[in-house]
Amino acid sequence: MITYEVELVDLQAQPVAVVRGHVTQDNIPAFLGRAFAEVLQALADQEVAPAGPPFGRFVPADDGFDVEAGFPAATAVRPSGQVESCQLPAGPAARVVHRGDYAGVAAAYEAVARWVASHGCVSTEPPWESYLDEPEVAEPRTVVYLPCRRTE
Repeated sequence: MITYEVELVDLQAQPVAVVRGHVTQDNIPAFLGRAFAEVLQALADQEVAPAGPPFGRFVPADDGFDVEAGFPAATAVRPSGQVESCQLPAGPAARVVHRGDYAGVAAAYEAVARWVASHGCVSTEPPWESYLDEPEVAEPRTVVYLPCRRTE
């Protein structure tokens, strides 16, 4: 069993460029590849630099996930094709790093949710994951963020 070290961080609001879609579990890798490529092209076309690693936010739905995937951006971007501009939220978030195959990242989500509950907090937004390494890396690092706040 993997042991995770969860920490509470204070995030600044972050402009992001994303592609949204609805996918089944099996189609997530292909969706992410297309979304990341389209966002990078839109950023290049607008001369906006990526401001961090790619990320994905997955909200479970009946037959799969509602997904938003893209990159943090140095500034807000203009909509282009399927690329939309939005932002990741400011405020406290529980953060944990998963090392290993993406198939095992669910354990990091479980660890961060347990940490939030055991530290008198509740989630305030859906979690997201940032990919620090390419998929070909032997043990890729994935950072999971869960925005939260202390309960009264």
